[in-house]
Amino acid sequence: MPTANTTPSPVGDGGGPGWGFSSPVGDGGGLGWGFFSLFARRLSGRPRPGGLRRAEARWALLFLAPNLIGFLLFTFFPILAAFVLSLSRWDLITPPKFIGLENYVQILQDTLFWRVLFNTIYYTIVTVPVGIAISLAFAVALNEPIRGRLGLRAVYFMPVVSSTVAVAMVWRWIYSPDFGLLNYLLTRLHLPTTPWLASTTWAMPAIIVMSIWKDLGYGIVIFLAGLQGIPQHLYDAAAVDGASRWQQFWRITLPLLSPTTFFASVVYTINSFQVFGQIYMMTQGGPAYATSTMVYYIFQNAFQFFRMGYASALAWVLFAFIFVFTLLQVRYQRSWVHYE
Repeated sequence: MPTANTTPSPVGDGGGPGWGFSSPVGDGGGLGWGFFSLFARRLSGRPRPGGLRRAEARWALLFLAPNLIGFLLFTFFPILAAFVLSLSRWDLITPPKFIGLENYVQILQDTLFWRVLFNTIYYTIVTVPVGIAISLAFAVALNEPIRGRLGLRAVYFMPVVSSTVAVAMVWRWIYSPDFGLLNYLLTRLHLPTTPWLASTTWAMPAIIVMSIWKDLGYGIVIFLAGLQGIPQHLYDAAAVDGASRWQQFWRITLPLLSPTTFFASVVYTINSFQVFGQIYMMTQGGPAYATSTMVYYIFQNAFQFFRMGYASALAWVLFAFIFVFTLLQVRYQRSWVHYE
């Protein structure tokens, strides 16, 4: 009775070259089974482990390619070009001329730059905390089980998705000294009127009010998401212990919303430093540069005065300020942000 030969065969039956395959069948099956195994693996299309990893890497690169190309073309290369231009003098007519750090030295000596920087910081310091506080208050109210709250959420979010140009035009009409809604209401109340956008005192506060109103819905959505992540049993336990709604807000809601508040503060700060549309449409930096901000000053130098190198240097200075402010927020968030 024949026995199964399961040892490697140095030669195939019939004198052929050996392939080193073990035969689970009788003598003469080693070479045939080896070819069959190879053919079956190729036919099934199953890649070897190394080939599988390479295939996955190729597919990953393929899916990442559009975003990567877009990042390189529209973000990385423009940033690099702006840095090179910041070391040059270029007016779009004559060829760029390398001048080293002269643009940065000129920025430090530019009195108008310091005025614009002050306006930007003033706008940011007021807009960020006030906008966050109002958004949080509305979010807490809209998180209550009131009738029509879904419709109210949509209404409050509408300004966010509306065009900044359209919103700015509406608010220009509201602030109009002759036929604006605000001065009309003040007149009816027998209060003094003000040329809001033509006043060096009131122009920036007027823009701040408009900006807070426009971005209100964005903050509401962020805080609503955070509020809905707070377990209800915490409030139930606090109520059983006799805590008032105000105590629940300070002891439960605010601490557990601190990560959301931190995120909102970072986003609001970055957006506030880059404010442009409202300024361009409502005051164009006036009156007397009272509302001119960093981005608007960059725009003026680049596309009105054609000082591309100086504008690029200003852009890098703005980036430095945003980076420092964001870094400080990240550094000090450990003292008030609770993730557990």
